Amino acid sequence: MFVDRAKIKIKAGDGGNGAVSFRREKYVAAGGPDGGDGGRGGNVVFVADRSMDTLVNFRFRYKFEAQNGQPGGTRRCSGKSGEDLVIRVPFGTVVREAQSGQIMADISSEEPVILAHGGKGGAGNQHFATATRQIPRFSKPGLPGECFEVTLELKLLADVGLVGFPNVGKSTFISVVSAARPKIANYHFTTLQPVLGVVRLDEDTSFVMADIPGLVEGASEGVGLGHDFLRHVERCRLILHLVDVSGSEGRDPIEDFEKINRELANFSEDLAKQPQIVLANKCDLAAPEQIAAFRAYIEEKGLPFFEVSAATTQGTREVVNFAAKKLKELPPIRKYEPEFTAPDPNAAITDRKFTVRKEDGVFYVDAPWMEPVFSVVNPEDYESLQYFQRVLRSSGIIDELEKLGVQEGDTVDILGFQFDYIR
Repeated sequence: MFVDRAKIKIKAGDGGNGAVSFRREKYVAAGGPDGGDGGRGGNVVFVADRSMDTLVNFRFRYKFEAQNGQPGGTRRCSGKSGEDLVIRVPFGTVVREAQSGQIMADISSEEPVILAHGGKGGAGNQHFATATRQIPRFSKPGLPGECFEVTLELKLLADVGLVGFPNVGKSTFISVVSAARPKIANYHFTTLQPVLGVVRLDEDTSFVMADIPGLVEGASEGVGLGHDFLRHVERCRLILHLVDVSGSEGRDPIEDFEKINRELANFSEDLAKQPQIVLANKCDLAAPEQIAAFRAYIEEKGLPFFEVSAATTQGTREVVNFAAKKLKELPPIRKYEPEFTAPDPNAAITDRKFTVRKEDGVFYVDAPWMEPVFSVVNPEDYESLQYFQRVLRSSGIIDELEKLGVQEGDTVDILGFQFDYIR
């Protein structure tokens, strides 16, 4: 099954929490705090795999999560970092952030790409000992890993793309000039998925050709199969435009040529500007005056023109030789540059957004970033509560409570944790 689009959710691992512990050993006086740091969360890494040619592996699986970092240990031991999650995709996969549609990465080389970074581990209580605070009973929580919903879009890596109406001979042509063996039959839409073939002229000269499923008028708007596969032409450095010059389907070759070019332009302005070679296919079935009229029209536009018959291989060698020569003058296959700028993965903590409301005499504070803070606060320890109070003060929560008229002894609820307000 050929699948060239998929939507998945990727989540890097969260950092492990720092530990709260104290060294207690015989003959060791005043051992002090020795809580270790939490481990870093695993990254989500994308790697191109040449053995894959479809995104079918992502059709029935949506969520991909890397391993979380382990919490810190005693004796200043850091927690184990989470293992990276490696996601293998076909060469030419473009990853976009689902909401904005912006490109995050183009997986077109063997270099691994980190798309979601793991969260940093929290600091253990060993870091918070001072001359006046010798027994810190709190630590720092691990930071969350990055999380994105992304779309995967496969854009084939091919030097040359074959385009044209259905049943004009594209599959026959690629089977003649390469080792590709697509399905060939005398009816429309025989080819239901792009077919790649390597055209080898000699030991030192070769290029990749893609047979794109037949386009029809309105393909750029979703008509027929072309809408799903026009994206695979975008990377092609050169377009071979096959036209049935014999008019065996009852269509006019010139109209066919113009209609396909309009679809290319409607889909992408850049695609419309790509170099083209026009192939008058089925010339063995065409009258000389048909070929002459079409040749005059194409050459007037300044485009290279070849008479070919894919079925009899007439003219095919001349076309691939010319294409190979033309490719040497063209830039390499297009690679898409990243557009998406990832937000700060710790924005929920650094921005410290919150809301405060009063209901039935209770002040409710909604501050999601406080949740990891609670995990490392000991409500029975004075110094730990002091740390908690400093967080409330520095974030502006206490100022907001005072604006709403909180009085000493009033109940404050933060994420279900209730306490009496004390000035």
